[in-house]
Amino acid sequence: MKSKSILAGWLVDGSGEPARKNVLLTINSGVITHIENALPEKIHQPDLTDFSHCSLLPGLIDAHIHLFMSGTEDMDTRTRQLTLRFEDTLDGMEERLDDLVSCGVVGCRDGGDRHAYTMQYKRDHLDQNVFPLQLKVAGAAWHQHGRYGKMIGKSPGTSEKLSQSICRQTRGIDHIKIVNSGLNSLVRFGKETPPQFDVLELREAVTVGMRFGCKTMVHANGKKPVEIALKAGCHSIEHGFFMGEENLKRMADKQIFWVPTAVTMKAYRDAFELRIKNLRSQGHSEDPSMLRMHEMVQGASRNLEHQLEQIYRAKDLGVPIALGTDAGSIGVHHGRSLKEEIRLFITAGFSVPGAIQCATLNNARLLNLDGYGVIAEGAPATFIAVTGAPQDLPENLGSLTSLYIKGKEFHKNK
Repeated sequence: MKSKSILAGWLVDGSGEPARKNVLLTINSGVITHIENALPEKIHQPDLTDFSHCSLLPGLIDAHIHLFMSGTEDMDTRTRQLTLRFEDTLDGMEERLDDLVSCGVVGCRDGGDRHAYTMQYKRDHLDQNVFPLQLKVAGAAWHQHGRYGKMIGKSPGTSEKLSQSICRQTRGIDHIKIVNSGLNSLVRFGKETPPQFDVLELREAVTVGMRFGCKTMVHANGKKPVEIALKAGCHSIEHGFFMGEENLKRMADKQIFWVPTAVTMKAYRDAFELRIKNLRSQGHSEDPSMLRMHEMVQGASRNLEHQLEQIYRAKDLGVPIALGTDAGSIGVHHGRSLKEEIRLFITAGFSVPGAIQCATLNNARLLNLDGYGVIAEGAPATFIAVTGAPQDLPENLGSLTSLYIKGKEFHKNK
């Protein structure tokens, strides 16, 4: 196969190292064989693909989504989405996959839905020629009976251990999702809910997962729920709001990934601010519900600020951080919310290349996506070209010029 050359104005390779300017990539059989400075005598080849006005980045990865649910703020629509038959979810899931690919996402990890519709979609309907991304699925998440998690999963069978229920339902899944706390409060700052499972229950579940080659992701907020998940040997903490310094140190010591999903709180804040604005425009400035909404705005803002402080501290401690959005939550839209989360990481102290590393190489390692997440010699040529220089990121992630999958430029085939 004939080799091809690509000229990049800037290269952000996913390693976290500073961007390189004016770089020439040579690709043979879908693999990057050379990366070198673009000397004048080498950039006048007749078959050169010119991205000199662009930054090249590895294809992006979202480490936490819910494909079955849209990010709509309309509560009636959200309620209806929970009761749809599988056949009625297909168009919505494909719209969200299209949104992901359009934003340069080449891999994502689903956090579960109660009917395992996403797993069924992957098995029976996902067409890689239309949506060239690696979709990792959990099926249904697991939660304790009577506790938070019904929307995205189910509880163990009657008189059955968590590990026993998981053992019976590993077919078709790529990882295990367990819920070990409740949601964050928007009115009581730092409120911690009790753990849903103890260390022994979680450890047995993690062990079962490893027996089937599955990592375990654990939804956990608050000190105790996170501590239990870490002691049980989980592979990633999802959300981790208010988990505290000691848990961050444990994660650094054990090199356990953290997926902060800070954008969820920004989305809550923005959604309530918009509702307040709309009520005022309709002349409802004295509406009693507005006081409650103001409390929600303040609560979401405080939660977001605290989470950014934890991200800053985690970075200093050496916690491996993976970038996930919880897309499908209120106001968290598939694809474009990744840009918002990257921006929040930068606000929390990451450089642009460092934040991109969290959304590429770190995520590829967490999801076991070999060959993804980095632009390097010997790696598959899977990357995106984004208009502008690295300093224009993440804003310019909406200006996707091209997507390459293993050396071939992707053109939607549908």
